[in-house]
Amino acid sequence: MFSAFVGPPRAGCLSPPVPLIDQLAHARQRPGADLESDSSLFPAGLKPVPIATVVAVPGLADTAVVYCEGNFGAIDGKTANGLVRHSEKYRILSVIDSEKAGSDSGALLDNVANGIPVCRDLSDALALADDVPDFFIYGMAPASGMLSPDERSLVLTAIELGMHIVNGLHEFLSDDPEFQAASIANNVRIIDIRKPRAKNDLHLFSGRIHEVTCPRIAVLGTDCAIGKRTTATVLVRALNDAGLKAVMIGTGQTGLIQGARYGVAMDAVPSQFCAGELEAIIVEAFEVEQPDVIIIEGQGALSHPAFSTTSFILRGSCPDAVVLQHAPGRAARCDFEQMPMPSPASEINLIQTFSDTRVIGLTINHEHMSESEIDTAIGLYESELDIPSTDALSRSPKRLLDMVFAAFPELERKLPPVAE
Repeated sequence: MFSAFVGPPRAGCLSPPVPLIDQLAHARQRPGADLESDSSLFPAGLKPVPIATVVAVPGLADTAVVYCEGNFGAIDGKTANGLVRHSEKYRILSVIDSEKAGSDSGALLDNVANGIPVCRDLSDALALADDVPDFFIYGMAPASGMLSPDERSLVLTAIELGMHIVNGLHEFLSDDPEFQAASIANNVRIIDIRKPRAKNDLHLFSGRIHEVTCPRIAVLGTDCAIGKRTTATVLVRALNDAGLKAVMIGTGQTGLIQGARYGVAMDAVPSQFCAGELEAIIVEAFEVEQPDVIIIEGQGALSHPAFSTTSFILRGSCPDAVVLQHAPGRAARCDFEQMPMPSPASEINLIQTFSDTRVIGLTINHEHMSESEIDTAIGLYESELDIPSTDALSRSPKRLLDMVFAAFPELERKLPPVAE
C-alpha cells in the first residue's frame, strides 16, 4: 500500500459526506488503525469485539514463517493477518514482529488463540520450529513497495538457511542478481506473486464471461484494506459448509498466497489485459469446477482516485451481484487522511451506474466500533439502504447466506435436505 497524497485534495477528490452514520465515527480514532491491535482505541471497560477465527486447513505439508515487522494486526500487515486466519497452502508456524513478540497471533487479531506465536526475529522463529521452515513469506504491503536494506539482508539469510521465498511486493526478487545468485547457490525458489506472465500469454476480454451460467458475486468496498478478501473468504466457506459448491477468485497477492486455486494479481497486469485475464480465470474456474456460485474478491474501491482495479474487476467479471464492504468507524481513506470516506449510498450508486449489476447487501468492518455500535450501524444501514447488512466476522455466517439466498433463491433450492 502506498501513500502519495500531499497537500490539500484537488477538486473532485473529496467524497460525499457520510449521512446517518457520522455518529459512529469517533474523532479520536486514527484513520486506518486496526481494531484488534490497539487497546487505546477502546473506551474504559470496553473490549474488542470477539470474532470467529478462520482456521487453517489441517494436514498441510509446507511450513512457513511470515515476516511482518511492526505491522502485524495493522492495515499494512494484511497479508500476514490473512494468512494466520486462513491458509490453504502453507502451515503457518509463526509471525515475526518484534513489537508484538510473545503474543498469540489469533488472540491479537480475533481474541481467539490459534497457537501461532508472534516472534521477535527469525532466530526466535527458528528456535520454536521443529525444523527449518520450508518458506519465508514477506507478509506486508509497505508504503515504498520495496525491501529495506535490513529486509534484504534478512531475506538473504532465509535463503542461506534453505527457505523458499514468497514475495508479494511489486519488486521482483527473482530478477535481482544478488537474490538470483543466492537462490541458485542454495537451491531454493523465489516466488514473486505479482510477476505477470509474458504479454503474449495474456488474455484480452472476449465476452466469454457470459458463458458462465452460475451466479457471480463480487465483494467490493468503499476503501482499500477494508476487509473485502476476509469477507469473501468467510462467505465462500459458509456457502460450502451449507452444501453448495462455491469457488473464490483471488484478485490480489494475499489471496493467492493463501492458496486460492483461481486468481490473478490484478494490479500487476498491464491495464489492456486486466479485464481479459480476470474473465479467463473465471471461465476456467467455471468449466473445471462446475460450481453453484463464484465469489470474486474485490480490490480498492471504485470511487478511490488512487486505485483503478475495481473498474477492471467489474468489467472482467460482469458480476450478477455485489456485496459492499464498509467501515463506519473509518473517517478518512486509508493512507489518504485528507480524503473523507464515501458513504455506502454513494458507492452503491456509483457501482450500479458504472456496471450492469446490483448491490445485494452491505457488510461491516467493525474497526473502532463497540458491540452496540455494530448493532446500531447494521440497523441504520438496513433502514437507509433497504438491503441486508451484517458483520461477516462478528455475526453468524447465516446472515451472509440469507443475504445471498434472498438475491438468488435458486441457490437455496440447491441446498441438500436437512436430516431429521
